[in-house]
Amino acid sequence: MAFRPKRALAVFWKDFLDLRKNLGLLVSMAVLPTVMVLVPIGVVWTYVRTPNHADLRSVALFYDPALPLGASAARFLIDKTLTDWFGMFLVMPVFVPILIASQSVAGEKERRTLEPLLSSPVTAAELVTGKSLAALVPSVAITWTAFVLFCVGVDIVAWPLVKMPLMPNALWTFGVFVIAPLFAFFGNGVAVLISARVSEARMAQQLSALVVLPIVGMVGGQVAGVLKAGFGYYLLQGAVVLVLDAFLLWASIRLLDRERLVSRWG
Repeated sequence: MAFRPKRALAVFWKDFLDLRKNLGLLVSMAVLPTVMVLVPIGVVWTYVRTPNHADLRSVALFYDPALPLGASAARFLIDKTLTDWFGMFLVMPVFVPILIASQSVAGEKERRTLEPLLSSPVTAAELVTGKSLAALVPSVAITWTAFVLFCVGVDIVAWPLVKMPLMPNALWTFGVFVIAPLFAFFGNGVAVLISARVSEARMAQQLSALVVLPIVGMVGGQVAGVLKAGFGYYLLQGAVVLVLDAFLLWASIRLLDRERLVSRWG
């Protein structure tokens, strides 16, 4: 059966309208971006407030023993914070689609609204496309909005020390507009696959959220000085996730085949 974009858009619009009615989910989606914006701004502010504190140089020398004597430790730590925080920022485009996609598949099973959708002529590819867009569009929009607020906040609090705008830089611009959507697709794909196998949205969310742990672990490695983050490091992450996205798309279309779901959940 040929792929028809109108049917995929109909699935997207249905799920999008359901999302607007779910106040609890909307609140949950707003909490993480708020944390992701306020925490690094607060860290940068502490460095700017006490730029000559002796402890700052000790911390800076831990990460770079070759730091020149006349270099500002506060400026070094601000730059490192902005580089490392991008890894944590990627948790958001992964986690938000998980919240949405878990509700759009497993949640429909709980509400018994999946059967009418499966009885329609929509194909598996159209179903996956529509439900993926319903998770990806809000997630990417939230990520980009949080990025703008993050840039404004960092530039405001850092200005008294650096006297120039620090954000957006090349790493963050490329990462937010290229790598972050790939991570959002990854989170959505994992949630769709797990939601198709379990019957409760809460369980789907809990299991899908486990994929965030490796990202947090890598950020921990950066903070500990074990991993050195940079443009090439995040570019490699994006390339790996791109391959995983292709696999998840293929697996989702196979698993969300209408006949398969009807026989399993009908």
